[in-house]
Amino acid sequence: MSQAICKAASDKKARDIVIMDMQGISSSTDYFVICSANTATQVRAIADNIEEELGKAGVDFNHKEGYREGEWVLLDYGDVVAHVFMQEAREYYALEQLWGDAKLTVYED
Repeated sequence: MSQAICKAASDKKARDIVIMDMQGISSSTDYFVICSANTATQVRAIADNIEEELGKAGVDFNHKEGYREGEWVLLDYGDVVAHVFMQEAREYYALEQLWGDAKLTVYED
């Protein structure tokens, strides 16, 4: 599922896409997918595409936050949580540093 999220984000020109392995670190999810966008409009477009592409595969999210503001959209799919950030918000919240023990994998098309 994390690869499908990465692909859907990449299709809308998300930048700096990474997968964080949260197994053994967080009890709430197995993976984070984190990516960046330039504008709130692009953040929402990326989130929309993730939702649409996973929906085609019969996978619905459990929870969505931040869509209206468009600075940071979180899509919770249970085992995988997608974080779509505007670049400034990503730098501010620094999830990669906050969860520094997690193994990072850079997504490439």
